[in-house]
Amino acid sequence: MKKRLIQSLIACVILTACSKSEEISPSNSTDVIKEVDPSLFIPAGLVGSITKVEKTLSNGTTTTCYKITTTKIPSDHAMGPWCPSNITDDASKGGVWFEKGNLYDVDGAFVKNLATFYNDAKWKLFNNDGTIRVTNTKEACQAAARPDVDPKYNNYCVECQPSYFSNIKMTYYIPVKPIKMNSTTAIGGMPGPGGPGGPGGGASVIGIAFNGVNFDPPAPTQAILGAYTLAPMDDAGGHVNGATGYHYHAATGKSKKVEQADGHSAMIGYAMDGFGMYELADKTGKEPSDLDACRGHYDITRGYHYHVAKAGSNSFIGCFHGAQGTVEVNIN
Repeated sequence: MKKRLIQSLIACVILTACSKSEEISPSNSTDVIKEVDPSLFIPAGLVGSITKVEKTLSNGTTTTCYKITTTKIPSDHAMGPWCPSNITDDASKGGVWFEKGNLYDVDGAFVKNLATFYNDAKWKLFNNDGTIRVTNTKEACQAAARPDVDPKYNNYCVECQPSYFSNIKMTYYIPVKPIKMNSTTAIGGMPGPGGPGGPGGGASVIGIAFNGVNFDPPAPTQAILGAYTLAPMDDAGGHVNGATGYHYHAATGKSKKVEQADGHSAMIGYAMDGFGMYELADKTGKEPSDLDACRGHYDITRGYHYHVAKAGSNSFIGCFHGAQGTVEVNIN
């Protein structure tokens, strides 16, 4: 078995922009700190049981972590579709794409209109008969998804099927009890080994959804769009690369959520520092107004926790408030 250890925002030479971005005050000793609840994870997405192990976090502290190995296959929603096949296809045949904070349906009309959308006549992902050029093999996916896109795949809709990388499993080590830091850690955002076709997938991981799928850093859209390619996400905000398989770049409400009795935003997973990740808006549609730079705040019920950004923002949280655990990517 081939195993690659990816340090999740621990070794700055491996990651990207790993730095102190905001000084914060030490936590009050009376603050509520909620431990990670392993029972919230969907068993169908796990490989074996969740266990406890001793691990060293990003701040050098050795502590008890949950070891969570996942299949990378969501059991609570379907994956895809991503690329429509013809410029006449409706939204049900394609996924979504983000631009300037908004999500757009990638239907046939959207693909046909890309030259106008981006004000660049070089865009044309379709043939004269209206068929859209889509990467339909593993080899084509890998050639189009790498940082230096193979020129023959310029003006392609990049689609990688989960079956191409079904041998990928991921193991997360998340502290059972989060440890607050006196400084924050920036999110790495450069493309990983999978390249821009699976944006940001290999360099770092932000967290894990309850179905076992990873929340990834911002997609390197400049690299993607610079080659006149499009790498749509499905309606759940996910797509596939060769580094970590299926992963999310947006929270669209399709994966498991844990509703809160007090009407607070629903919980959707955990960040790599063990703090909970919640939807942006509460049951009334109200968004929190007191978030810090990491998109976190405190309440007595949930302790410190994050609220993810809007789905079209190409981000989840702004930084880490706590000491992060690690991730292993296992390729069998």
